[in-house]
Amino acid sequence: MRAYGEIAERLRRSTVQIFNADSNSQGSGIVWSAAGLILTNAHVVRSAHPDVQLWDGRRLRAKVVMRDPRRDLASLRIDAADLPAATPGDSQTVRPGQLVLAVGNPMGFAGALSTGIVHSVGPMAGMGNQPWIRAGVRLAPGNSGGPLADAEGRVIGVNTAVTAGLGLAVPSQFALEFLRSGPAPALGVSLRPVDLGLLLLEVNAGGAAAHAGLCEGDILLTRHDALLASLDSGRPTLKLHFLRGDRRRVREVFVKLASPVEAAA
Repeated sequence: MRAYGEIAERLRRSTVQIFNADSNSQGSGIVWSAAGLILTNAHVVRSAHPDVQLWDGRRLRAKVVMRDPRRDLASLRIDAADLPAATPGDSQTVRPGQLVLAVGNPMGFAGALSTGIVHSVGPMAGMGNQPWIRAGVRLAPGNSGGPLADAEGRVIGVNTAVTAGLGLAVPSQFALEFLRSGPAPALGVSLRPVDLGLLLLEVNAGGAAAHAGLCEGDILLTRHDALLASLDSGRPTLKLHFLRGDRRRVREVFVKLASPVEAAA
């Protein structure tokens, strides 16, 4: 049990708290490199320069390096060295029944630890073909962005949400791909399924959809899973059909995709 406790303590020291300067929201993050690279969820980072609090109590201003809203990942950089970096694990070897540990800062309680087992690994309905790790660990607001680790303390996922009572984590293989290659292609929109397709609730200025002339209120004539498959197809340009105003007239637009690297100013 002492060895298990040491593994848990190392994982706690590799977990940080993230505070947004322009809001009251907070979450967790993972020290990914000793030189100050922090990995977290995109939805945790709500300001360009959030604060990061380390396990030893130091609180440092961070810079957002990249955000990937589709995978719900973000990377930050702080001016620090010799940090206790986490050890990445291989999420492709994760199997149901495997013991896992989750560390985070639920409700502001720093370094809270929860244990459980992997429930399943695979895609979620309406969330594309990307697999997710679902585990029976206790998570609460503030856990988002923290590590999901195996029994050896190797990080196999980034805790993201709770669905049907189970913790949902982005597998580490996608975190590594994000850090290596940047964000996945995206339209830069917020969507809501409706009877005819996908309603554009918000179009981000400077995003691919905005450059193509799509607007809030337009309805894309496609399903969410089909749109995600098109974005992941590797094609640099997508042809989309949509409705605007007169629903008897189907319009067509070509959207040029680019990885939405969002660096802080």
